[in-house]
Amino acid sequence: MQIGFSAPDIPGKGTLAITVLEDGKLGEAGADLDRKTGGSLTRALKASSRFKGKKSEFLDILAPQGVDLDRIVLAGIGNPSETSELDWEALGGNLLYHLNQAGVGEATLLFEAFDESQVAQDRAAALAGYGASLRSYRFDRYRTREKQEKKPTLETLTLALKDHKPADKLYKDLERTVPGIFMARDVISEPANVIYPESFVQEARKLEKLGVKIEVLGEAEMRERGMHALLGVGEGSQRDSQLLVMTWPGADKKGEPEFPVAFVGKGVCFDTGGISIKPAANMEDMKWDMGGAGVVLGLMHVLASRKAKVNAIGVCGLVENMPDGRAQRPGDIVTSMSGQTIEIINTDAEGRLVLADALWYVQERFKPKTVIDLATLTGAILVALGKSQAGLFSNNDELVESLENAGKNTSEAVWHMPMGEEFDQLLNTDSADMKNTGNRWGGSITAAQFLKRFIQEGVSWAHLDIAGVTWSEKDKPTVPKGATAHGVRLLDRYVADTFEK
Repeated sequence: MQIGFSAPDIPGKGTLAITVLEDGKLGEAGADLDRKTGGSLTRALKASSRFKGKKSEFLDILAPQGVDLDRIVLAGIGNPSETSELDWEALGGNLLYHLNQAGVGEATLLFEAFDESQVAQDRAAALAGYGASLRSYRFDRYRTREKQEKKPTLETLTLALKDHKPADKLYKDLERTVPGIFMARDVISEPANVIYPESFVQEARKLEKLGVKIEVLGEAEMRERGMHALLGVGEGSQRDSQLLVMTWPGADKKGEPEFPVAFVGKGVCFDTGGISIKPAANMEDMKWDMGGAGVVLGLMHVLASRKAKVNAIGVCGLVENMPDGRAQRPGDIVTSMSGQTIEIINTDAEGRLVLADALWYVQERFKPKTVIDLATLTGAILVALGKSQAGLFSNNDELVESLENAGKNTSEAVWHMPMGEEFDQLLNTDSADMKNTGNRWGGSITAAQFLKRFIQEGVSWAHLDIAGVTWSEKDKPTVPKGATAHGVRLLDRYVADTFEK
């Protein structure tokens, strides 16, 4: 689908959407169009008992008289003084869905000028185009028998407004993030016979053309470094485990660059639970247990695509958790790269083992001041927060505030969760330095406490448990049903606000 920008002219054919205020109030262009069509807009507004011009409400007028248009769509924007940037994104995404449902192939969205709007018209149009682009994502490569009427029809959406050139420039800046978001959605959506540690690395190598440096540690190299926590998880798989390291030196500093921020992703490309095997029901969902790694991959693509002025590291611990004769067992004790020993109580609490070594590796090698990890880590976070917000755990209040603000500004919400000594003590065991699970209560918190034991002194750290937000069971304005890439926009905004101001 193509997004374009033009002067605010009424097209000679096709579909025209026009913004309408709350209570069905028309702007100057809407009033002019109403006159040209013999009052068809006014009649439609009076006849509709449900359309009130609220945000992302739509009303279709078919074959209006007086013009050659096939359809006019009244697009509600609510009260402009209360319409945020995210509302304009949602308008674009919802309009795209509405037009596809109607079978429209080409459409123009005409923006009225409203003085009371809190978002400038050119930026509002750019954001609407961006929302439409994000909503246009489809993972359909394996649908070989899909009926034509089920496929999207919209090929071109033109956003018409007075300041169309500035809007086009703003949109192009936003658009640079879309391929990275789609890349994350793609790898998270792929089945485990397509995306596994080695093939994930091959996907990451596509970033080299953008200037991202790619390094890979195989099992022998990780064993030399003592990364037995990560390696233990993959013992039962025929696929070799990998540690993917991506570096983006965007700050242009001379000499040996410093990397102030690192992002670490859990990349369990399929999780059976290992010897502590999961129930068969819904196990197919465990193809996206590498959601954290997918987000880190997409984020690095975004940072490189927009030439972010930051030196950033992305590390992904890539494994498969499978049961066979070599698989890790409950009761085993492994030694992590940090030297701390871990008693394995449950082999299905594997993501934290992968992250333990990945976190230690990135701190030892790159000395970042801030480390943020992402993982589909616990089912307990769904019990706590449902499927609308990621759990945020941290040792630094300033970092928490920055991530919360970034979440609010990108619709990728996070919720600050508690931590404390009473939770940490639940990890103690007589057999080793710690065990890999606590008890039944506070499971997402004890998992975070486990990770905190692998954060070095003086490092600001945040853990995002994205188990509830990595996959959506329903369509949202800018996120179709399926893989969400929740975290890519959040962390890109965090980088822009923290390191590029």
